[in-house]
Amino acid sequence: MSKQHIEQLIQGALSNLKSAGTLSVDNQSIQIDPTKDKQHGDFASNIALVLAKSAQCKPRELAELIVKALPTSEKISKVEIAGPGFINFFLSKNAVSGVISAILQAGKNYGRADFGKGKRVLVEFVSSNPTGPLHVGHGRHAAYGAVVSDLLETIGYDVVREYYVNDAGRQMDIIAVSVWLRYLSLYEQTFEFPANGYKGDYVILIARELQKKFGDQFTCKIPDLFDGLPLDELQGGDKEIYIDAIIARAKQLIGEPAFQKVHTFTLESVLADIRNDVEEFGVHYQSWFSEADFVKTGHVDEAIRLLQEKGLVYKQDGALWFRATDFGDDKDRVLERANGQRTYFANDMAYHFNKFQRGFDFAIDIFGSDHHGYVPRMKSAMQALGVDPKMLKYLLMQFVTLYRGDQQVQMSTRGGSFVTLRELREEVGNDAARFFYVMRRCEQHVDFDMELAKSRSNENPVYYIQYAHARICSVYRQLAEKKWQYQSATAFDSLTEEHENQLMMTLSHYPDVVMNAAVQHEPHILTNYLRDLATDFHAYYNSTQFLVDDEILRNARLTLIKATQQVLVNGLNLLGVSQPESM
Repeated sequence: MSKQHIEQLIQGALSNLKSAGTLSVDNQSIQIDPTKDKQHGDFASNIALVLAKSAQCKPRELAELIVKALPTSEKISKVEIAGPGFINFFLSKNAVSGVISAILQAGKNYGRADFGKGKRVLVEFVSSNPTGPLHVGHGRHAAYGAVVSDLLETIGYDVVREYYVNDAGRQMDIIAVSVWLRYLSLYEQTFEFPANGYKGDYVILIARELQKKFGDQFTCKIPDLFDGLPLDELQGGDKEIYIDAIIARAKQLIGEPAFQKVHTFTLESVLADIRNDVEEFGVHYQSWFSEADFVKTGHVDEAIRLLQEKGLVYKQDGALWFRATDFGDDKDRVLERANGQRTYFANDMAYHFNKFQRGFDFAIDIFGSDHHGYVPRMKSAMQALGVDPKMLKYLLMQFVTLYRGDQQVQMSTRGGSFVTLRELREEVGNDAARFFYVMRRCEQHVDFDMELAKSRSNENPVYYIQYAHARICSVYRQLAEKKWQYQSATAFDSLTEEHENQLMMTLSHYPDVVMNAAVQHEPHILTNYLRDLATDFHAYYNSTQFLVDDEILRNARLTLIKATQQVLVNGLNLLGVSQPESM
């Protein structure tokens, strides 16, 4: 494409100057940017300013040397030096219009690259504890992870999308006992529900399914359940101690095997709901990785043993500690408590180490911003285990605030008062949800305006972009109604309007946009581009008649908008957004 071609020309000029002994500096990465003012050309480079100091030369004088040494190119009509030493490139007419044929020839592959060929990357995202339905915050993780994965795949990486199922911890016992208590209440047994139990309606639904499958085999006498228990929070006690006592009593009354059945049934019910939710949202995982199954493999033992062999583990107060501070963490971390129970950190450390044992060249974790303290401890663990910590990349997602009108919607998974991802999708649609979730950088907070997401107006970016696609489809329907034949153009000399030139230039930027969005893991670069492309097309549509009598001009314009349609399709597919033919 044009940008890469200009970079090659500058590299050629620098090599020529070096060969001639005029310039002795090493080649550096060359920045090429589209110009904001077309009077200054189509692209500009600051290479002369970057190299001036090391070349011991004034930037403008160096720019003159570079321009004189540039190889000739039919794609460049003119080169100028501006300001202190910027080099401005003006593309030839054929170079600009050549993008149309390039797009139509490549089709759905336009924008693809081999940049990451031969590299395997694991993207872990959402990984919500299977204790309830996904809420709107999880939805942002799902959309962001899916688009980042698809972008990386588009530039050549072999990508595996993974959901880490935290099915081995205390929270699973809490959701299981919450379901069991709701199950008991179905037998008209009334009692105070624990303050620290899961209270959502979904817990009652799971309890009813549990009753339907197993009947009354998990029932017990209520006085036996609560006799001698510590006080709950409402009675002035500790809710954490109380819920643990409830769990222990449940296992005692119905037996460990029976409680495990409740536990498994609850896990499978919640996990099935999560799987269905993300699939309907257009998010597809290649791997659902169970923590419980992983712990049974002995990989955690292996990771701890490796740290011990390196002298990076010590015992204190009966607990086993990892010397995390040796690798930049703010404090050492417990691997095994004095009671012999492994910590979540130990399991997660081994899990991340296993990602690289499975042969991935790098791994991306998409976590909530409240996990920022987690990053240094996991990177320190990877370094201690012999993995380059740079190969573990964290994208920390800020929270989503949902508004319905002027009213902010409160969310609390434990309390049961939250808006699920499914409810959001049903109200605003998958397209708006997918697009709105990735419109901002991951570190930026998102205020999700549901009214805007549902509106059919130009202020709604999803509608605005989809409408551009629908308008192109309508032009071809009008062509068919007129019974005119369309012949794909190969020459575009007739495209002389400024709107046409602007549209072609914007189309030529698409591969660079995809590359930048993928490498930087920032989908908003693509959403911004598609809005700009839609703006250029709408301006063209409003100012120009496509179905003119002049067959050559008509076919050239129709071919240009067909190329525009292809780029809109490619970009929206990457975002998981549909392309309606009428609106």
